[in-house]
Amino acid sequence: MAALDNLVVTTALPAIRADLGGKLEDLEWTVNAYTLTFAVLLMFGSALGDRFGRRRFFIAGLAVFTGASAAAALSPGIDALIAARAVQGVGAAVMMPLTLTLLTAAVPAARRGTALGIFGAVTGLAVASGPVIGGTLTEHLSWQWIFWLNVPIGLALIPLARLRLAESTAPGARLDVPGTFLISGGLFGIVYGLVNANAHGWTSGPVLTGLVAGSVLVGGFVVHGFRAENPMLPMRLFRHRGFFGINMASLLMFLGMFGSIFLLAQFLQGVAGYSPAEAGLRMLPWTGMPMIVAPLAGMLADRVGGRPVVAAGLALQAVGLAWFALIIEPEVTYAAQLPALILSGIGMALYFAPAAHLLMSTVAPADQGKASGTNNALREVGGALGVSVLASVFAAQGGYGSAQAFADGTVPALWIGAAAVALAAGLALLTPRRSATAAAEAPDPTPAPAPETTKAASGPVAVPAGAQRRESVTP
Repeated sequence: MAALDNLVVTTALPAIRADLGGKLEDLEWTVNAYTLTFAVLLMFGSALGDRFGRRRFFIAGLAVFTGASAAAALSPGIDALIAARAVQGVGAAVMMPLTLTLLTAAVPAARRGTALGIFGAVTGLAVASGPVIGGTLTEHLSWQWIFWLNVPIGLALIPLARLRLAESTAPGARLDVPGTFLISGGLFGIVYGLVNANAHGWTSGPVLTGLVAGSVLVGGFVVHGFRAENPMLPMRLFRHRGFFGINMASLLMFLGMFGSIFLLAQFLQGVAGYSPAEAGLRMLPWTGMPMIVAPLAGMLADRVGGRPVVAAGLALQAVGLAWFALIIEPEVTYAAQLPALILSGIGMALYFAPAAHLLMSTVAPADQGKASGTNNALREVGGALGVSVLASVFAAQGGYGSAQAFADGTVPALWIGAAAVALAAGLALLTPRRSATAAAEAPDPTPAPAPETTKAASGPVAVPAGAQRRESVTP
């Protein structure tokens, strides 16, 4: 649910714009209000779970997400919808990182690659299928149903999680409140400046203030990550070239993909003339490809390593976006778009399947929780920046005035998206050549963490540091 809601609104944007009104920047915030709060609170939400109980905060995040989904469906105006989307992001930021932490701890090292590959593939499929589900619900019911869909699922999962998940904590976990404020304020300032640049001008006071102040706060967050005793994002992790490479590749991948889908989903409706459901179905060669290719990508990664598979996937995604940029015009046929859709779909599947395992292979077991939180956060930051940057280029070079204006704005935006993903492919090659399994099983050079406490039916039990924890699902 959390991954699906990243892009579920994209094919519903024209219907939302017609129903609630709003300008381009309002549509950007409909997407970015979710991705931004999701990104900046991910690691804080993970720390809350470690400190006060993972099951407790997983359920709390699920409840907030479900309630905010209902509020979004009931929104009377665009501002209320944006506010509800922001609260949705808060709920997702609490529950999402805890799922990966529980999964990593529950699976033996020998099977972790397969489990994380499945997790990555399902997450990728959820992100990619958002436009299809959003378009189908918008056309056959209404755009509100893209949010109502979450409510019965959330209400069913809350008692299930309470009954089937074991509570656990990490007593040594600390909350990094200063770091949370620095990165939250910094990213909000930068995204605010990018979103409003075309409406108010790049040299206007609010835009310059947002960009400059945001950059200063992000810089402060980086310094804080080096100097603080227990920062939410230890900058020392980025000294490992593999960790740096896969995380920067993830950020750029989502920047290019999110921004491109934001525009292409609207192009298929506003210019090509398809209904929301028709637009979603015509994107299936892109969005549905992970179901076919991801299992093969996982097996290929086991044979040759995750690095070449991830790099090849990103390269194919870049070629797909460049193909779109070459052919987009008001009269373009669907047949001409099909090769770009297929290439993008294969590339997405090759990236998602081994990326999570490749990430975990670059850090010691004690740092895996922060590593997963960092990667998820940077993906969401990339998505928010992608929508902001590519929409700014679109507005500067074209707009909604006519079909030709829409195409004129979309083409340069897609070239930027393709360049970002191509750079991501190069950065993915920074990861080490050694196998991910060997890295994951290497001795942990960091000091052992404090024992964890897991509450089961028999009472609190101390789990020695480094021991395998199976806390996700009780038999």
